Amino acid sequence: MKLHLLGKLNLGGRVPRITLAELAIFLGVLGPGIITANVDNDAGGITTYSIAGAHFGYSLLWTLIPITVALFVVQEMCARMGVVTGKGLADLIRENFGVKPTVLLLLGIIIANLGTTTAEFAGIAASMEIFGVSKYVSVPAAAVLVWLIIVKGNYRSIEKIFLLSSSIYITYIVSGLLLHPDWKFLFTQTITPSISMDSGYLYMVIGVVGTNIAHWMQIYLQSNMI
Repeated sequence: MKLHLLGKLNLGGRVPRITLAELAIFLGVLGPGIITANVDNDAGGITTYSIAGAHFGYSLLWTLIPITVALFVVQEMCARMGVVTGKGLADLIRENFGVKPTVLLLLGIIIANLGTTTAEFAGIAASMEIFGVSKYVSVPAAAVLVWLIIVKGNYRSIEKIFLLSSSIYITYIVSGLLLHPDWKFLFTQTITPSISMDSGYLYMVIGVVGTNIAHWMQIYLQSNMI
């Protein structure tokens, strides 16, 4: 069975076609990108965005444009390095800069990952308490569930779980529409940089950048390309 692509290209009158197998391969390659793009929307990210909106309103929306461009560039570079070299990011760093810098870098990543993991479980505790579930129940239950997925599951099953979880973020769009924002003002704030030298503003810009272009997501993406 073949699927017709929308429209006709100038290919001598031929209609370009794509097989289901080719589509499956494309989606298989696209999957890690979708996961990597969505993992920024974790508990720490949601907290950062909420604080940014509460304190600075729409004035930080302009940062999403350069952040998105930078994210595209960084992820494309990591994916390309993984495909071309067949090696992970840590391996390439070790080969080009030596063992000591690599160990120090990985130590920093481990510390940052511990902080990120703590933030995730704090998010689970806070969100489940909204539904009346004690944090002393939700956090251990979530920890056991994560352990079972990692230890008992394989890569493909975990990837499917992550892809399914990524669909939850569609609710972000729905929530935004339900708020009925001033779209003209929102668009204006998005394309018009509003730069302030206030320390709180600058710290928040750094926080927004950091929660969008995380350290570990580059290692995950490149390792998936091997």
